Amino acid sequence: MSASLYVYYKVANAEDPAGRALVAALQADVQRATGIAGRLLRRRDDPATWMEVYEGVHDVDAFQLALGDALARHAFASLLATGAARHTECFVAI
Repeated sequence: MSASLYVYYKVANAEDPAGRALVAALQADVQRATGIAGRLLRRRDDPATWMEVYEGVHDVDAFQLALGDALARHAFASLLATGAARHTECFVAI
């Protein structure tokens, strides 16, 4: 059974194009490593809250390892707002 991962967080500067470029590079690395393309969304009422969506994940543990490696390579923490953290939720179909 495949899963969908939803990862949300607050960014320091929602208007900085470098942040979107960082996430695009991160997602490209993850796609090369796993074959799974991510999407980037933001809250309609709060542009500083972003969400990455990864669907069709068959091996969640392996995917999260690949994602963690990409996060470290891209120094992702520099994008986050002060005191913010990434939150991951994993869903499967009923």
